[in-house]
Amino acid sequence: MKGALLINLGSPDSPEKKDVKKYLGQFLMDERVIDEPLWLRTLLVKGIILNTRPSRSAKAYKKIWWDEGSPLIVLSKRLLKKIDKMITVPISLAMRYGNPSIESGMEELSEKGINEILLIPLYPQHAMASTETILVLAEKIRKEKFPHIKFTNLPAFYNRTDYIEVLSNSIKKYLKNREWEHLLFSYHGIPERHIRKTDITNSHCKIDASCCSISSPAHEFCYRHQCYETTKQVVELLKLKEGTYSTSFQSRLAGQPWLKPYTDSVVENFAKSGTKKMAIVTPAFVSDCLETLEEIAMEAREDFIEKGGKELHVIPCLNDDIEWVEVLSKWIEEWKVL
Repeated sequence: MKGALLINLGSPDSPEKKDVKKYLGQFLMDERVIDEPLWLRTLLVKGIILNTRPSRSAKAYKKIWWDEGSPLIVLSKRLLKKIDKMITVPISLAMRYGNPSIESGMEELSEKGINEILLIPLYPQHAMASTETILVLAEKIRKEKFPHIKFTNLPAFYNRTDYIEVLSNSIKKYLKNREWEHLLFSYHGIPERHIRKTDITNSHCKIDASCCSISSPAHEFCYRHQCYETTKQVVELLKLKEGTYSTSFQSRLAGQPWLKPYTDSVVENFAKSGTKKMAIVTPAFVSDCLETLEEIAMEAREDFIEKGGKELHVIPCLNDDIEWVEVLSKWIEEWKVL
């Protein structure tokens, strides 16, 4: 019997410092997030980061927290509920970090007699610190607790036609009747070394102006290529004119090279150069979260206006948009009959 498991990033149980610290500890100690040797990762995370960052992060979470709880969790549950009404197989929800856990999601399906699960990482583009870490942990749990269950993994869907159509429609609907001069596609940043580590050719990824546009087997796992390809396909579908859009990367850590250009710098430069009305979409996320609601909708908007801009339109993630629900439901039903 088949079932599906939606898996998102996760969130602290509350915006209080102790819960944020617990969440950050789990997240940052992941060897695919901070890919340093254990001793160094432990020193960085437990010796430095967890002594300073939880307080700042807790303040940020408090600014975006809803009465129902974490926006990412609430929106993921709404998505689950709508999909559940459209499909003919059991479905559950899990988070890579925090609750509900991947183990609890698998347990829920197992108790319903499921022995084959479609894992659906809710990340359009593949990355070590998102899709890969989900699949690795899920397989570890399967071997230890649910050896009778078989997995099928939904591949990165950054270039699937129906996903691109839904994303493009969401942008078009939100910007209808709104004035804007430039549309920025802001993706979550990752260290440049992650790109090289996921290069299955060990030679293609140069992180320059051309490697992402030259066909290569490396693109199957190249986050940078997949981000630029998402932008390219949306731009083509919306028929955007050259010069009215660009791509950037947000949420970097200091001390090492991350993917460029950086969103905060791009937003500031547009404001300083005279752009008054700008729009931002965040296609690395399917659910609104701290990085979209606080970092972009609050901090980036404030910076844009402080530097001379007037309006910054932040396009919501797909969340539980009915077109997105229909696409995910279709993918699950197509897999069911394979």
